[in-house]
Amino acid sequence: MDLLSGTYLLAVLFACIVYQSGAQEKNYTVREELPENVLIGNLLKDLNLTLDPDVPLSSPLQFKLVYKTGDVPLVRVEENTGEIFTTANRIDREKLCSGIFSENHCFYEVEVAVLPDEVFRLVKIRFLIEDINDNAPLFPSTVINISIPENTAINSRYSVPSAIDPDIGVNGIQHYELLKPKTAPKRTFGSITNDQGQNVFGLDIIETPEGDKWPQLIVQQILDREQKDTYVMKIKVEDGGNPPRSSTAILQVTVTDVNDNRPVFKENYIEVSIPENAPVGTSVSQLHATDADLGSNAQILFSFSNQISNLARRLFAIDNTTGLITIKEPLDREESPVHKLTVLASDGSSTPSRATVTINITDINDNVPSIDTRYIINPVNGTVLLSEKAPLNTKIALITVMDKDADLNGKVTCFTDHDVPFRLKPVFDNQFLLETATFLDYEATREYAIKIVASDSGKPPLNQSAMLLIKIKDENDNAPVFTQPVIGLSIPENNAPGTQLTKISATDADSGRNAEISYMLGSDAPPIFNLDRRTGILTAVRKLDREKQDKYSFTVLAKDNGMPPLQTNATVTVSVLDQNDNSPAFTHNEYNFYVPENLPMYGTVGLITVTDADSGENAAVTLSILNGRDNFIIDPLTGVIRPNITFDREQQSSYTFLVKAVDGGRLQRSSTAKVTINVVDVNDNRPVFVIPSSNFSYDLVPTSTNSGSVVTKVFAVDNDTGMNAELRYSIIGGNSRGLFTIDQLTGNITLKEKVITSDHGLHRLVIKVNDLGQPESLYTIALVHLFVNETVTNGSYVQELVRRNMETPVGQNVGDGEITPQTNDYVKIIIAIIAGTMTVILVIFVTALVRCRQTPRHKVVQKSKQSGEWVSPNQENRQIKKKKKKKKRSPKSLLLNFVTIEESKPDDPGHEHINGTLDIPVELEEQTMGKYNWATTPTTFKPDSPDLAKHYKSASPQPTFQIKPETPVPPKKHHVIQELPLDNTFVVGCDSLSKCSSSSSDPYSVSECSCQGGFKTPGPIHTRQL
Repeated sequence: MDLLSGTYLLAVLFACIVYQSGAQEKNYTVREELPENVLIGNLLKDLNLTLDPDVPLSSPLQFKLVYKTGDVPLVRVEENTGEIFTTANRIDREKLCSGIFSENHCFYEVEVAVLPDEVFRLVKIRFLIEDINDNAPLFPSTVINISIPENTAINSRYSVPSAIDPDIGVNGIQHYELLKPKTAPKRTFGSITNDQGQNVFGLDIIETPEGDKWPQLIVQQILDREQKDTYVMKIKVEDGGNPPRSSTAILQVTVTDVNDNRPVFKENYIEVSIPENAPVGTSVSQLHATDADLGSNAQILFSFSNQISNLARRLFAIDNTTGLITIKEPLDREESPVHKLTVLASDGSSTPSRATVTINITDINDNVPSIDTRYIINPVNGTVLLSEKAPLNTKIALITVMDKDADLNGKVTCFTDHDVPFRLKPVFDNQFLLETATFLDYEATREYAIKIVASDSGKPPLNQSAMLLIKIKDENDNAPVFTQPVIGLSIPENNAPGTQLTKISATDADSGRNAEISYMLGSDAPPIFNLDRRTGILTAVRKLDREKQDKYSFTVLAKDNGMPPLQTNATVTVSVLDQNDNSPAFTHNEYNFYVPENLPMYGTVGLITVTDADSGENAAVTLSILNGRDNFIIDPLTGVIRPNITFDREQQSSYTFLVKAVDGGRLQRSSTAKVTINVVDVNDNRPVFVIPSSNFSYDLVPTSTNSGSVVTKVFAVDNDTGMNAELRYSIIGGNSRGLFTIDQLTGNITLKEKVITSDHGLHRLVIKVNDLGQPESLYTIALVHLFVNETVTNGSYVQELVRRNMETPVGQNVGDGEITPQTNDYVKIIIAIIAGTMTVILVIFVTALVRCRQTPRHKVVQKSKQSGEWVSPNQENRQIKKKKKKKKRSPKSLLLNFVTIEESKPDDPGHEHINGTLDIPVELEEQTMGKYNWATTPTTFKPDSPDLAKHYKSASPQPTFQIKPETPVPPKKHHVIQELPLDNTFVVGCDSLSKCSSSSSDPYSVSECSCQGGFKTPGPIHTRQL
């Protein structure tokens, strides 16, 4: 299978190579001995040749038979039509393919070139020669003598020399028979008698593996030499042709005396191999035979059968007594690679024994390759004349190389021995097309002697060479040549009209009129230039302006006076040199930039673009600020403006200054432009919830409330302006049952469905408010508690639920499965008893603990409260630390651990953030509940924190507490972390209706507002909004 695959791949590869080389094959079948002018085929039709009308042909379509000079072709091809005919030279298969007896292996090959080169292809035509019965079979001689012992047993067989027929197949030998002679002379005691041998002998035919038919004589009666010693018969051989051909020979059988045994060969078939360069006398094979008789009957003589070829009889000899076969003449494998010798061993009286010796002649590299040149362009006196205008791939000759050796010794490569503008292109096996590889030039080389070398692959390799002469015919094919294909010129702008730029010149390799040159401007040349037709002087007829056009590129032509005239062109490039005749120019007379007020110092404000129509140093512009250098800087090269101040839109909303641009010319030119920088607001304030005022408040939703009713509302404000202050509300958690909805614009929370029993209990809604600021929206989150029940019979119980809900993570819904007083009175009584008992115990414990650990510093605080004065943040910080220690010993677990107190920016630009640590008593929460200071920010919280009261942040002018939102916020200047007790979860500050006064310029003062009222006695902490 591997061998078949490899053979298939090689066939495909060869087919691809043949196709790509413009070569193809065509097979025809033709009988031998046809008369002249018999039509064999038509190449134009058989090859399906069609001409493309879009491809012009240099000459009409032509079919040219390619053959070696001196050869007589057996077919002819009509050049115009491609028809193939027989010639007067008859095709004789037995002459063309002597020694080939296979009816499908006799071919006659020719090559036909299809011209001209535009449609060139090389066609190899293979004619399969069909055999006809034009030869009769013949015996080696007209008389055949055979000796048979008288004691031969009946049915014994004796070989009869076979006939030879050059025809093959059915036209070859098909039948042998014995014929009765017309007269049969009679002789006694050794004389010829009239008894006919057809009754004594019979004839049989055996067929060898090679397909040969050998006759054998069969003894049918007992022989008696004393009665009859000779039998004479005729033997006839006949082929299978129509009509059949035949011949006869005399078969004479001699009956010899008794010889009981005939010689016997030790080996009947021997095969040996011997190199073709073996010297004469070399032993080839030693045959051995034995005879069981004694005396003279046992003497064996060896000889060649008369059936071996004359060539074998000439090359080999056999010793009659020893049976040694030796070389008689030099061998040549290329003449015949195999010899079959039939050796006879005879004891002198009986029919000899036969043995076959097959001698294979092995190859040595003793033949040089042969080179056969068949011209496609007919030579003149042995030289090919080729025009220098010949196109690429012009076919000149077909080169066929052959080597009679075998294997690698017969593998031939073909090449030219030096660099020439021709190449050998493989077309068929061992065939190459000699064609032009580049364009020819008569002026460069007028004649080529191409040496073609053929070399085999033997070791050492043998070479053969052949010379092929080609002369180039001169044509008017040289156009003028410019001394420079690209002519570069430079001239300063503002030149005087008529200035001479350069002189253009060209040369022509031709002579006479073909070398006379005229100069012209190309069609792309601008009218500003002029070229003298005779001298080639190029001038500028007008003044040049580099700023309008700094470079000109056009063609100039040089044309000779040949017929037809040839011309060529060159490119002229004129570069106009700059002079400083232009001032720098800003892209705008006035620039307006808009920057956010939080732009950091040395951030990028904008880019000033300035151009200069000049080039080089004349266009090297440097920028500077004429005024406003204290506030801004500008990169002198890139024009990037940066502030060296921080912006505050409320303090100054715009800046104006001039920028100057100066070029780098010797006589400098400059210009100025006005720059205005506008400071715009940024979204740096988060929304602040006003309602609800605390995350610990709740609202009662009666179970009788109708769906669609507003049960509560939320309301927030934003200190920004425009879209930065546009707010949207949404419920982002705690509404798992979908019982409530919120209006995103008004913040009204409505009951979506009628309340059912499973809805009773406390519901915690997570409300988010976000602004529509750009580029990033800010948001705040608040908690709204809704208690669904008929009434609030136990306010402390509901407040305890609210407190416990504050410990629940925001992501966990609250309100599912809460037990209300109406649901289970028994549970309510038990809870009330337990709560009351624990409350009494807790109050006693806390009171005792506070009494025991009260310090004199508490009196200082009380004194400060009575005086109504607020201390500085540092003093408060110390006070908070004292109270903080006290709060830590409270049995109440602190829910809120960290609160960030920040102060938002007031109108005063010099006012900085105030940070302090405040310890707010529980009573202050209830005192300020429901009140909102419009200058402060209420509490928000971080949604993903498990402790809803952790991480508060405020940006109001006065200290406030706010839970950090999820959205990142701009960095603030001062951050102070402090701990707060559980109940202080929202704003501590002045009531919006309280009287406030501030005239202090101290940026750290917090006494801008004085609040009316004091601390209340501790009690239940809850807020009811109905």
